[in-house]
Amino acid sequence: MIVVMHRGTVTADAAGTWTLGDRTVNRIGLGAMRLTATADGRPTDRDQMIGLLRRAVELGVNHIDTAAFYFSPLRSANELINAALAPYPDDLVIATKVGPGKDPSGQWLPLARPDQLRGQVEENLRQLGRDHLDLVNLRQNGLDSVAEHFGALAELRDAGLIRHLGISNVRPHHLPQARAVAPVVCVQNAYGLGYRAGHDEFVRDCAARGVAYVPFFAIATAGREAGAGGEEDPEVCAVAAAHGVSTAQVRLAWTLHRGPNVLAIPGTGNPEHLVANVAAAALRLTPDDLARLETVHQRGR
Repeated sequence: MIVVMHRGTVTADAAGTWTLGDRTVNRIGLGAMRLTATADGRPTDRDQMIGLLRRAVELGVNHIDTAAFYFSPLRSANELINAALAPYPDDLVIATKVGPGKDPSGQWLPLARPDQLRGQVEENLRQLGRDHLDLVNLRQNGLDSVAEHFGALAELRDAGLIRHLGISNVRPHHLPQARAVAPVVCVQNAYGLGYRAGHDEFVRDCAARGVAYVPFFAIATAGREAGAGGEEDPEVCAVAAAHGVSTAQVRLAWTLHRGPNVLAIPGTGNPEHLVANVAAAALRLTPDDLARLETVHQRGR
């Protein structure tokens, strides 16, 4: 079920804004992973994806999350973004991430060493057609300390290749490590309704420090790359029915209700889903709704 909740078109500013360093973004954005292939691996239509990106900007989306490793045999997310949106709107913030990488066949490579991060940053610059990157997240995997890797990115920020820095796929102890090296504007982690409730305190800690918390897989949750699927929780269905919206929209609205620093970046390659996702910015959950959903959430510890 895809529902747009009001007559007329809801735009991304309905969810309010947050500041990433010196850049202000609407709190509902777009994740680019779905631009390259469908959940079952089929190639997307290039013209449709370019149209979707342009439509997203028309709807007020000014925060797009991407990565050089978002590619399939026929599509590159960064190339699509470049083709669709360059020359870029002044208010558009493109966030990318480095650390992981893939070889040309799509197989994952080991986490990059600190001295390899410059090459990854330069690859993003080349693909996006930029002379600097608005925001680069260090996506770690298996590091006890992120300080050395983050320090390498801080040097690139000082050199003018990067404007702002964030961290991704991290545990709470990584944030003070990174902040001791350079300012951190966001934490990007898997988090959603009924998924990783143990990170609730981390979300609040980020808010107290003025750091954005950017959940990925907020709709799919445990489905991750495979997308949303399976049987939805009856409580989520009940809240959706009460508002006449989809369960995905309820999940996005719940995400935005977690705090003013929480930014949603739902990914989609479906133009109808894009409109519905943005429309969730206007959905206001009641205290009773939130109480019902909290019972669902706490099961995800």
